[in-house]
Amino acid sequence: SFTISLHKADNTTVMIKLKPGLPASCQIRMKYVIMSELKIKPGDNVTFTFTCNTPEKYFITEIQKNIDCVSGPCPFGDVHLYPPGLPRLNRTYIWDVKASTKAGLELKFSTSWLRQIEPGETCPDFVSYNINSSIDNATVNIGTFCRNGSVSRVKLLGGVVMSLHLPWHLPLTTSGFNIASRASIKRLCIIESILKRESSITLMSPNYPLGFPEDELMTWQFVIPPSLRASVFFHNYSLSNCERKEERVEYYIPGSPSNPEVFKLSDSQPANIAGTFNISLQGCDQDAQNPGILRLLFQVVVQHPQVDENVTHLVDLSKEKNVTVTIHLEGWPSRTPLVSEPMCLICKDPRTCDRALTLTSGAVYTISFLCKDLSQLRITAEKGIGCMDIRWCQKKIYSLSVPKAITRLPIRLHKFNWKLLATDMINVEIMSPSLKLQQHIPEQRCNTSYSYSIVSATPETELNVGVFCPGGSIEKIQMRNNITISLKTFGKGFINESVPQDLKMSFVPHIKDECIFTVSPDPKAKVYLQTPNSPYGLPPYVSISWFIAVPSKQTARLRFSKDRMGIACETGRAYINIKEEALGAEEIVCREDELLPQPRNMLHSFWVNVSNCKPVDKTQLTLQFWVTLADKQIDLGIILAVVAGAGVLTVIGLTVCCVKKKKKKTQNPMVGVYNDNVNTQMPGKKAFFGKERQNNESHVYAVIDDAVVYGHLLKESNGSVSPEVDVYRPFDGPIGSLPPSPPPFSFRKDIKRSSNPEEEPLPLMDTDQDTYTFAHQKSGQSEDNGDANKKDKGDTGVPLLENKERDSL
Repeated sequence: SFTISLHKADNTTVMIKLKPGLPASCQIRMKYVIMSELKIKPGDNVTFTFTCNTPEKYFITEIQKNIDCVSGPCPFGDVHLYPPGLPRLNRTYIWDVKASTKAGLELKFSTSWLRQIEPGETCPDFVSYNINSSIDNATVNIGTFCRNGSVSRVKLLGGVVMSLHLPWHLPLTTSGFNIASRASIKRLCIIESILKRESSITLMSPNYPLGFPEDELMTWQFVIPPSLRASVFFHNYSLSNCERKEERVEYYIPGSPSNPEVFKLSDSQPANIAGTFNISLQGCDQDAQNPGILRLLFQVVVQHPQVDENVTHLVDLSKEKNVTVTIHLEGWPSRTPLVSEPMCLICKDPRTCDRALTLTSGAVYTISFLCKDLSQLRITAEKGIGCMDIRWCQKKIYSLSVPKAITRLPIRLHKFNWKLLATDMINVEIMSPSLKLQQHIPEQRCNTSYSYSIVSATPETELNVGVFCPGGSIEKIQMRNNITISLKTFGKGFINESVPQDLKMSFVPHIKDECIFTVSPDPKAKVYLQTPNSPYGLPPYVSISWFIAVPSKQTARLRFSKDRMGIACETGRAYINIKEEALGAEEIVCREDELLPQPRNMLHSFWVNVSNCKPVDKTQLTLQFWVTLADKQIDLGIILAVVAGAGVLTVIGLTVCCVKKKKKKTQNPMVGVYNDNVNTQMPGKKAFFGKERQNNESHVYAVIDDAVVYGHLLKESNGSVSPEVDVYRPFDGPIGSLPPSPPPFSFRKDIKRSSNPEEEPLPLMDTDQDTYTFAHQKSGQSEDNGDANKKDKGDTGVPLLENKERDSL
């Protein structure tokens, strides 16, 4: 059982009641009476017990003491926890002190000073103080506080209602504060904080987050050793609608020539303050119809002055255009440092410091740092480049390099963004002439200290072109729409690596594709290329192209990483087009429902185009391919063909001389006129022609262009030989025992494949083993000469082989 005895003169009341919202599973028994609530008044002596073994789960205790300082003397001094012998329940002590507004009361906290917390926040040990000011029946909540802080005293005008909340398991015997009388403070309250060492505290205006009383004044006093520096930051505030006066904060700083210093709540607040200072918050007369609310939450950071406190850094942005530079703490603005963390501040003058400082182009700044460890700071910068008329900016090349004013600072660059803006019919081309770019993909990771992230955006869509770093094979990228290029660093080596920054851009006329890459593969490495917007895939109806430059003495090997595109189209078709930049080169076209092209060798520079459709499901088109270079290899067949071609050219030269000598007064025959002095049938084999040889025109050849008679074979073999027309060149090389054969069709640039298989030309080695005489057409000779030569039955040429040699076959 419990016995509570209250003296009548103590003016104290004890109330034991159920916690709100709990059922009456446990009750109070006093003699023969069962009750759920017990009120003990001054002068009562009560003995009671509970009907359960764990009453702390169901009941709470409120002890209220009324102190009248208006009609009689106040019991100043230490405040005790009275009465003794209370049951172990969660309990709240309330001291309601009534005092005249002509006098002031002071609550002084002796053992552990207090720390203010936001509404709804709980104290770690569940011990909390709540202070309310009471003036003319109006109550203002000064704040809620926990133990172990910096608030040492609270001075109030008029009466005060002080509450102490204790958990049931904490055997606290003292209140931890005393009450004293003071002269009128002529303001709502004064809160004093003592900061003896490096620390950070958060304070709020009365009634926060509700409004500060209309036209009121309050003060915070900060007692700080002169060896420390304090900085003030306003984190959350709002303003009321004033009819008269103006809401403001005033600083009183000892030694300042302009005390008090007046600031708006929207201003950057003073920093790097040496020693003790005061802050006062002044309200205004509010609009009765729409008053609004004045509230403030702020932070005071106290730290030692830095070793290099007087070291300044010059940031010259006077010649830059459309540039902003922000110096900030790592992780800003999403990450808020803990209160226990040391503060890093950036100062643009000795008294204007903040966690983040933004500098704009067109000015010169002198900055300093109030920070022990500069490695916590980062730089984020942005530059805008625009073009509204292609006539004014087409030929201009812009350098996308980080200004030296930034790289010279002792702060690591985190990110530099270039915003490239243009109208719909103007596109952007970025290039890296010397370093070139490498696309960052899992098979080809960047290992440099920085990279470029490129995003093409419109109001409707956004295309992530990819992440690139220097040291690759991509010479330039052409893109549509507005472009954002972000340089992001990953280590301290950026300053050294980026000395030769060579990324440049220009504005170009409209391009049909969303993006065009120009690639010059590294001969010593495999170059991986991938469609943009990975891993999400190309957006619907987007077209991307790559131009792969292949040196003349090398071949390129093209290979895709998978067999199919891996999508099904709902609307339209997805295509892959591959085409070499060569006369008559065939174009490879592949749809989404077909197998991708097999690995193939490309002899010339070539294009790869990928065009997307609208897929059936959310799976978008993602393709990857790679290119390797190798020196051109001339096999034995090509060498023999070249040698044979050279022999034919020699014989052609001799034939021209012979024909000219024998037929001085007649016209030369057309090239490829049949020689009827030789055997026209191959032994033991049926002829392929239905008509007799003299009755059909299968043996008559059209005029062969001199530029394509074997000359291109010689040119491709060593890159230097080019046939000349009507010039005899003796052949000095060895001549084989077999006659030279006409070139295979794969080497003919002017022959188009027929769509009808029956009309395909028959293989020459199987259809015609006849011996022909080749003559050279004179310059300017007309096609009509061919008809005249049909009537000439004489020997019009010299056989290529002597009879003895022919018989030996």
